[in-house]
Amino acid sequence: MYLNHYYYVNLTKLKLIYNTVKHLRFKQIYFRLFYAVRNKFFKRTYSKNLPTGVKSINWENKVLYSESYLGEERFNFLNIEHDFQSQINWNYNDYGKLWTYNLNYFDFLNQENFVREQGIALIEDYIKQDVELKDGKDPYPISLRTINWIKFLSQNKISNQKINQTLYNHFQILLHNLEFHILGNHLLENAFALFFGGIYFNDKKLSSTASKLLKQELNEQLLEDGAHFELSPMYHKILLHRLLDCIYLAHQNKKSVSSEFIVLLEAKAIKMLSWLQTVTFNNGSIPMVNDSAYKIALSSAQLFTYAKQLNLKWSVTELRDSGYRKFSNETLEVFMDVGKLAVDYQPGHAHADTFSFVYHSKNNSIIVDPAVSTYEINKIRERERSTGYHNTVTVHQQNSSQVWSGFRVAKRANVKLELDTPTKIIASHNGYKGCTHTRTFNLDNDILNIHDKIEPDENGEAHFHFHPDCSVQLIEDEKLIVNNIEMTFFDYNQLKIEDYHFANGFNTTIIAKKVVVLFTEKVRTEIKVIS
Repeated sequence: MYLNHYYYVNLTKLKLIYNTVKHLRFKQIYFRLFYAVRNKFFKRTYSKNLPTGVKSINWENKVLYSESYLGEERFNFLNIEHDFQSQINWNYNDYGKLWTYNLNYFDFLNQENFVREQGIALIEDYIKQDVELKDGKDPYPISLRTINWIKFLSQNKISNQKINQTLYNHFQILLHNLEFHILGNHLLENAFALFFGGIYFNDKKLSSTASKLLKQELNEQLLEDGAHFELSPMYHKILLHRLLDCIYLAHQNKKSVSSEFIVLLEAKAIKMLSWLQTVTFNNGSIPMVNDSAYKIALSSAQLFTYAKQLNLKWSVTELRDSGYRKFSNETLEVFMDVGKLAVDYQPGHAHADTFSFVYHSKNNSIIVDPAVSTYEINKIRERERSTGYHNTVTVHQQNSSQVWSGFRVAKRANVKLELDTPTKIIASHNGYKGCTHTRTFNLDNDILNIHDKIEPDENGEAHFHFHPDCSVQLIEDEKLIVNNIEMTFFDYNQLKIEDYHFANGFNTTIIAKKVVVLFTEKVRTEIKVIS
């Protein structure tokens, strides 16, 4: 009996791995193996002598980060504050890898009212521990840190040979460990950093690699409607911010960048701005779909202001290949996900949220995506990526796509878009074993009708998550009054009002209300603005 169970468990795990790995590109698999073998058997020192007298570049911070360094070796990242007392441990990992990464990004160098001398002292302390650094030597934190150091050094006209040499050495690590095994936003961040390094050090190798990667990855990663292909609005904003920084840097140092390349960067930024303008709600917020967390990226308004300072002009666009759609009029806004999970070979930031939606009425958030509060591989991460934690339908409490192990996806729901008009959308997916879920969104003035059908007949549960500020009242067992909207359900079996954890940022949640509608075969939900 035990042996049979052992084989069953291992066969299930093998299927899970196979259905995950089969979507990867050959390059990802090759470089994962190559880096593993090389780093185990061929240790190398990444250092290259830097000529004396690095010339300063033109830079002035247009956007400042929120405060994360609180003074006297105290930091606050991801809503967790830590006091190092007398000595900073740059490898400190008691709060998880993402907290350690944030410590090593050095965003605080470019926060408001940051003291020049304090920044130099922190960099010098970091350099003293350079040999002992662990997570800080990973390519992703190197990418963000090197940009932050260059901004800080250039803004403050600091020329320090020891700092510059360490910075240059870290660029050598990055250059030889580009994240081809991950691709996606990680590789794009590598390219942005090399672009900064190439201009700062007037280094042809860094510049040529950056140019090649940026052309390649911006073409690859930006969809036709302007969305970043990992389909997280938060990461879209982070990458747009970095792209605007590169455009500003190029304009300030035109001798180092060709006019043709600047035109390319600006064209890509305009596409990203148009998409962001389209998905941003009237109250300035974004739909927190897939891996999106509060208080991480700049606001849409900040990015639009920055772009205007760069004389970029854009307009709203038509949402298409991102798989997102939006209904809007004077009283309501509805953001819907009727597309594929994400790009096939990098769905690490995707959730099992097919056909989920977000609903705003008169600039107020009513039906929301619960967002994320952790990247740690645990039950909370599992829950926040699950189908039942989104505004869509579950069958037998399954996930519509097999999200697992924090950032993995095995089998994915395949979506068929059957009707796509400005006021009516019909789509179906096959994410549940043995049945098909079809959802219809139909907007008629101030009334949104949602029809859900499962074929062949199955029991389903429709989930609706409300913003923590919402008041939820059940009327006559079939109707909800939620702030200024009325929700009526037809052909259902049972209504349940439950608590859920709304993620108000990393490591912080608020108890809010959700409704679960139990039904067989079909259910209709009518959402109407009543005041």
